[in-house]
Amino acid sequence: MYIADKWTDYEVIDTGEGDKLERWGNYILRRPDPQIIWPIADESGPWKKTDGHYHRSSSGGGQWQMSSSLPERWTISYGELSFHIKPTNFKHTGLFPEQAVNWSWMMDKIRNAGRPIRVLNLFAYSGGATVAAAKAGAEVCHVDAAKGMVQWAKENAQLSGLEAAPIRYITDDVFKFVQREQRRGRQYDAIIMDPPSYGRGPNGETWKLEENLYPFLQFCTSILSDNPLFLLINSYTTGLSPTVLHNMLHMTMKSKYGGTINCGEIGLPITRSGLNLPCGILGRWESQ
Repeated sequence: MYIADKWTDYEVIDTGEGDKLERWGNYILRRPDPQIIWPIADESGPWKKTDGHYHRSSSGGGQWQMSSSLPERWTISYGELSFHIKPTNFKHTGLFPEQAVNWSWMMDKIRNAGRPIRVLNLFAYSGGATVAAAKAGAEVCHVDAAKGMVQWAKENAQLSGLEAAPIRYITDDVFKFVQREQRRGRQYDAIIMDPPSYGRGPNGETWKLEENLYPFLQFCTSILSDNPLFLLINSYTTGLSPTVLHNMLHMTMKSKYGGTINCGEIGLPITRSGLNLPCGILGRWESQ
Protein backbone atom coordinates (compact mmCIF):
# COMPACT_ATOMS: atom_id res chain seq x y z
CA MET A 1 0.00 0.00 0.00
CA TYR A 2 1.17 3.52 -0.87
CA ILE A 3 0.63 5.60 2.28
CA ALA A 4 0.20 9.40 2.24
CA ASP A 5 1.97 9.97 5.56
CA LYS A 6 3.75 13.29 4.94
CA TRP A 7 0.84 15.61 5.75
CA THR A 8 0.92 18.27 8.47
CA ASP A 9 -2.35 20.08 7.59
CA TYR A 10 -4.42 16.89 7.36
CA GLU A 11 -4.87 13.69 9.34
CA VAL A 12 -7.30 10.85 9.87
CA ILE A 13 -7.70 11.09 13.62
CA ASP A 14 -9.87 8.01 14.12
CA THR A 15 -12.34 5.72 12.36
CA GLY A 16 -15.34 3.55 13.20
CA GLU A 17 -19.07 2.96 12.71
CA GLY A 18 -18.77 3.74 9.00
CA ASP A 19 -17.22 7.16 9.62
CA LYS A 20 -13.80 8.79 9.58
CA LEU A 21 -12.81 11.68 11.82
CA GLU A 22 -10.47 14.02 9.97
CA ARG A 23 -8.54 17.18 10.72
CA TRP A 24 -8.40 19.59 7.79
CA GLY A 25 -6.12 22.36 8.97
CA ASN A 26 -7.75 23.74 12.13
CA TYR A 27 -11.14 22.09 11.58
CA ILE A 28 -12.42 18.59 12.37
CA LEU A 29 -14.91 16.89 10.04
CA ARG A 30 -16.77 13.60 10.40
CA ARG A 31 -17.59 11.95 7.09
CA PRO A 32 -18.85 8.49 6.02
CA ASP A 33 -16.59 5.88 4.47
CA PRO A 34 -18.12 2.57 3.30
CA GLN A 35 -14.95 0.58 4.00
CA ILE A 36 -14.96 1.39 7.72
CA ILE A 37 -16.93 -1.61 8.98
CA TRP A 38 -15.41 -1.75 12.49
CA PRO A 39 -16.66 -0.03 15.67
CA ILE A 40 -15.34 3.17 17.26
CA ALA A 41 -12.93 2.09 20.00
CA ASP A 42 -13.33 5.27 22.07
CA GLU A 43 -16.01 7.87 21.34
CA SER A 44 -14.59 10.43 23.76
CA GLY A 45 -12.38 13.39 22.92
CA PRO A 46 -12.33 14.58 19.29
CA TRP A 47 -15.45 12.62 18.28
CA LYS A 48 -17.40 15.04 20.49
CA LYS A 49 -15.80 18.18 19.06
CA THR A 50 -16.50 18.11 15.31
CA ASP A 51 -16.89 21.31 13.31
CA GLY A 52 -18.82 19.49 10.61
CA HIS A 53 -20.64 16.14 10.48
CA TYR A 54 -22.04 14.67 7.27
CA HIS A 55 -25.12 12.61 8.14
CA ARG A 56 -26.12 9.93 5.67
CA SER A 57 -29.78 9.58 4.71
CA SER A 58 -31.51 6.19 4.59
CA SER A 59 -32.98 7.23 1.23
CA GLY A 60 -29.55 8.09 -0.20
CA GLY A 61 -27.32 11.13 -0.02
CA GLY A 62 -27.21 13.13 3.15
CA GLN A 63 -26.52 16.57 4.59
CA TRP A 64 -23.97 18.47 6.64
CA GLN A 65 -24.47 19.55 10.22
CA MET A 66 -21.98 22.38 10.71
CA SER A 67 -20.93 24.47 13.68
CA SER A 68 -21.04 28.24 13.47
CA SER A 69 -17.22 28.28 13.65
CA LEU A 70 -16.78 26.42 10.34
CA PRO A 71 -16.08 28.84 7.45
CA GLU A 72 -17.57 28.32 4.00
CA ARG A 73 -14.06 27.45 2.78
CA TRP A 74 -10.49 27.53 4.04
CA THR A 75 -6.97 26.70 2.87
CA ILE A 76 -4.61 23.82 3.66
CA SER A 77 -1.13 23.11 2.33
CA TYR A 78 0.94 20.10 1.40
CA GLY A 79 4.55 21.21 1.16
CA GLU A 80 4.66 23.90 -1.51
CA LEU A 81 1.10 23.18 -2.72
CA SER A 82 -2.04 24.91 -1.38
CA PHE A 83 -5.72 24.05 -1.80
CA HIS A 84 -9.14 25.47 -1.01
CA ILE A 85 -11.26 23.13 1.15
CA LYS A 86 -15.04 23.42 0.99
CA PRO A 87 -17.57 20.81 2.19
CA THR A 88 -19.87 19.94 -0.73
CA ASN A 89 -23.36 18.46 -0.93
CA PHE A 90 -21.92 15.02 -1.73
CA LYS A 91 -19.82 14.69 1.46
CA HIS A 92 -16.62 15.64 -0.37
CA THR A 93 -14.31 18.55 0.47
CA GLY A 94 -12.73 19.20 -2.93
CA LEU A 95 -9.54 17.27 -2.20
CA PHE A 96 -8.49 13.64 -1.86
CA PRO A 97 -5.52 13.81 0.55
CA GLU A 98 -4.37 10.24 -0.16
CA GLN A 99 -3.37 11.49 -3.63
CA ALA A 100 -0.39 13.22 -2.04
CA VAL A 101 1.61 10.04 -2.70
CA ASN A 102 1.05 10.61 -6.40
CA TRP A 103 1.77 14.34 -6.26
CA SER A 104 5.19 13.71 -4.71
CA TRP A 105 5.93 10.92 -7.18
CA MET A 106 5.02 12.89 -10.30
CA MET A 107 6.84 16.02 -9.12
CA ASP A 108 9.99 13.97 -8.67
CA LYS A 109 9.60 12.39 -12.13
CA ILE A 110 9.05 15.77 -13.82
CA ARG A 111 11.90 17.54 -12.04
CA ASN A 112 14.36 14.75 -12.83
CA ALA A 113 13.31 14.31 -16.46
CA GLY A 114 15.98 16.69 -17.76
CA ARG A 115 13.66 17.99 -20.46
CA PRO A 116 10.40 19.95 -20.84
CA ILE A 117 7.38 17.82 -19.94
CA ARG A 118 3.83 18.29 -21.18
CA VAL A 119 1.17 16.69 -18.93
CA LEU A 120 -2.46 15.87 -19.66
CA ASN A 121 -4.68 15.58 -16.56
CA LEU A 122 -8.02 13.90 -17.35
CA PHE A 123 -11.08 13.77 -15.05
CA ALA A 124 -8.97 16.39 -13.30
CA TYR A 125 -11.47 17.46 -10.58
CA SER A 126 -10.18 20.38 -8.46
CA GLY A 127 -6.66 20.10 -9.81
CA GLY A 128 -4.51 18.48 -7.14
CA ALA A 129 -2.39 16.72 -9.76
CA THR A 130 -2.50 19.78 -12.06
CA VAL A 131 -1.05 21.99 -9.32
CA ALA A 132 1.62 19.40 -8.45
CA ALA A 133 2.73 18.91 -12.06
CA ALA A 134 2.78 22.64 -12.80
CA LYS A 135 4.72 23.36 -9.60
CA ALA A 136 7.33 20.86 -10.74
CA GLY A 137 7.73 22.82 -13.98
CA ALA A 138 5.50 20.94 -16.42
CA GLU A 139 3.15 22.43 -19.00
CA VAL A 140 -0.29 21.08 -18.05
CA CYS A 141 -3.63 20.61 -19.78
CA HIS A 142 -6.44 20.21 -17.21
CA VAL A 143 -9.67 18.58 -18.46
CA ASP A 144 -12.89 18.02 -16.52
CA ALA A 145 -16.56 17.94 -17.53
CA ALA A 146 -17.68 20.07 -14.55
CA LYS A 147 -17.30 23.82 -15.03
CA GLY A 148 -17.32 24.46 -11.28
CA MET A 149 -14.44 22.05 -10.72
CA VAL A 150 -12.36 23.67 -13.45
CA GLN A 151 -12.85 27.03 -11.71
CA TRP A 152 -11.85 25.45 -8.38
CA ALA A 153 -8.68 24.14 -10.03
CA LYS A 154 -7.82 27.64 -11.26
CA GLU A 155 -8.19 28.95 -7.71
CA ASN A 156 -5.95 26.19 -6.33
CA ALA A 157 -3.30 27.05 -8.91
CA GLN A 158 -3.44 30.70 -7.85
CA LEU A 159 -3.13 29.72 -4.18
CA SER A 160 0.06 27.84 -5.06
CA GLY A 161 1.54 30.81 -6.91
CA LEU A 162 0.87 29.36 -10.36
CA GLU A 163 -1.37 32.04 -11.87
CA ALA A 164 1.20 32.60 -14.64
CA ALA A 165 2.07 28.91 -15.12
CA PRO A 166 1.44 27.26 -18.51
CA ILE A 167 -1.84 25.54 -17.56
CA ARG A 168 -4.65 25.13 -20.08
CA TYR A 169 -8.10 24.60 -18.52
CA ILE A 170 -10.70 22.70 -20.55
CA THR A 171 -14.35 21.99 -19.65
CA ASP A 172 -15.29 19.07 -21.86
CA ASP A 173 -16.02 15.37 -22.14
CA VAL A 174 -12.59 13.80 -21.81
CA PHE A 175 -13.06 11.16 -24.54
CA LYS A 176 -14.11 13.77 -27.12
CA PHE A 177 -11.26 16.03 -26.06
CA VAL A 178 -8.66 13.27 -26.49
CA GLN A 179 -10.08 12.43 -29.92
CA ARG A 180 -9.72 16.07 -30.98
CA GLU A 181 -6.16 16.22 -29.66
CA GLN A 182 -5.33 13.11 -31.69
CA ARG A 183 -6.73 14.73 -34.85
CA ARG A 184 -4.72 17.89 -34.12
CA GLY A 185 -1.54 15.85 -33.72
CA ARG A 186 -0.95 17.23 -30.23
CA GLN A 187 1.18 14.98 -28.00
CA TYR A 188 1.89 14.67 -24.28
CA ASP A 189 4.78 13.24 -22.30
CA ALA A 190 2.63 12.16 -19.35
CA ILE A 191 -1.05 11.39 -18.78
CA ILE A 192 -2.91 11.33 -15.47
CA MET A 193 -6.45 10.00 -15.21
CA ASP A 194 -8.87 9.57 -12.32
CA PRO A 195 -11.94 8.09 -14.01
CA PRO A 196 -15.23 7.75 -12.12
CA SER A 197 -17.18 4.52 -11.91
CA TYR A 198 -19.98 6.27 -13.75
CA GLY A 199 -20.32 9.77 -15.09
CA ARG A 200 -21.91 12.13 -17.58
CA GLY A 201 -20.27 14.68 -19.84
CA PRO A 202 -21.52 18.27 -20.31
CA ASN A 203 -23.69 17.18 -23.27
CA GLY A 204 -25.09 14.02 -21.71
CA GLU A 205 -22.28 11.66 -22.70
CA THR A 206 -22.13 8.60 -20.45
CA TRP A 207 -19.05 6.97 -18.94
CA LYS A 208 -19.04 3.44 -17.49
CA LEU A 209 -15.64 2.42 -16.20
CA GLU A 210 -15.96 -1.30 -16.86
CA GLU A 211 -16.93 -0.67 -20.48
CA ASN A 212 -14.92 2.41 -21.34
CA LEU A 213 -11.64 2.40 -19.42
CA TYR A 214 -9.63 -0.02 -21.55
CA PRO A 215 -10.57 1.42 -24.97
CA PHE A 216 -10.04 4.91 -23.58
CA LEU A 217 -6.61 4.00 -22.20
CA GLN A 218 -5.73 2.35 -25.49
CA PHE A 219 -6.73 5.47 -27.42
CA CYS A 220 -4.74 7.70 -25.06
CA THR A 221 -1.52 6.03 -26.24
CA SER A 222 -2.12 7.68 -29.63
CA ILE A 223 -1.45 11.14 -28.13
CA LEU A 224 1.67 10.20 -26.19
CA SER A 225 5.03 11.45 -27.38
CA ASP A 226 7.64 9.03 -28.71
CA ASN A 227 9.41 9.17 -25.36
CA PRO A 228 6.67 9.33 -22.68
CA LEU A 229 7.61 9.85 -19.04
CA PHE A 230 4.69 8.28 -17.17
CA LEU A 231 1.03 7.33 -17.19
CA LEU A 232 -0.95 7.26 -13.95
CA ILE A 233 -4.42 5.79 -13.34
CA ASN A 234 -6.32 6.28 -10.08
CA SER A 235 -9.52 4.42 -9.29
CA TYR A 236 -12.04 4.50 -6.46
CA THR A 237 -14.32 1.91 -8.05
CA THR A 238 -15.26 -0.67 -5.42
CA GLY A 239 -14.04 -4.16 -6.23
CA LEU A 240 -11.55 -3.16 -8.94
CA SER A 241 -8.25 -4.93 -8.29
CA PRO A 242 -4.80 -3.34 -8.74
CA THR A 243 -4.03 -6.38 -10.91
CA VAL A 244 -6.68 -5.21 -13.37
CA LEU A 245 -4.83 -1.90 -13.77
CA HIS A 246 -1.53 -3.78 -14.08
CA ASN A 247 -2.91 -5.96 -16.86
CA MET A 248 -4.30 -2.98 -18.79
CA LEU A 249 -1.06 -1.02 -18.46
CA HIS A 250 0.90 -4.07 -19.57
CA MET A 251 -1.25 -4.49 -22.69
CA THR A 252 -1.29 -0.80 -23.63
CA MET A 253 1.90 0.83 -22.30
CA LYS A 254 4.54 -1.79 -21.57
CA SER A 255 3.92 -3.67 -24.81
CA LYS A 256 4.51 -0.44 -26.77
CA TYR A 257 7.09 1.47 -24.72
CA GLY A 258 8.71 -1.03 -22.36
CA GLY A 259 9.25 0.64 -19.00
CA THR A 260 8.00 -0.55 -15.61
CA ILE A 261 4.59 -0.91 -13.95
CA ASN A 262 3.71 -0.50 -10.27
CA CYS A 263 0.18 -0.97 -8.97
CA GLY A 264 -1.36 -1.21 -5.52
CA GLU A 265 -3.68 0.22 -2.92
CA ILE A 266 -3.45 3.79 -1.77
CA GLY A 267 -4.17 4.80 1.82
CA LEU A 268 -3.92 7.12 4.80
CA PRO A 269 -2.56 6.47 8.30
CA ILE A 270 -5.03 6.50 11.19
CA THR A 271 -3.52 8.37 14.13
CA ARG A 272 -5.36 6.75 17.05
CA SER A 273 -5.13 3.10 15.99
CA GLY A 274 -1.88 3.13 14.03
CA LEU A 275 -3.67 1.28 11.22
CA ASN A 276 -4.04 2.35 7.58
CA LEU A 277 -7.28 3.31 5.84
CA PRO A 278 -7.58 2.03 2.25
CA CYS A 279 -8.64 4.79 -0.14
CA GLY A 280 -8.61 3.29 -3.63
CA ILE A 281 -5.99 1.94 -6.02
CA LEU A 282 -3.40 3.26 -8.44
CA GLY A 283 -1.57 2.03 -11.49
CA ARG A 284 1.70 3.64 -12.58
CA TRP A 285 3.62 3.10 -15.79
CA GLU A 286 6.96 4.87 -16.06
CA SER A 287 9.79 4.90 -18.55
CA GLN A 288 13.05 3.24 -17.62
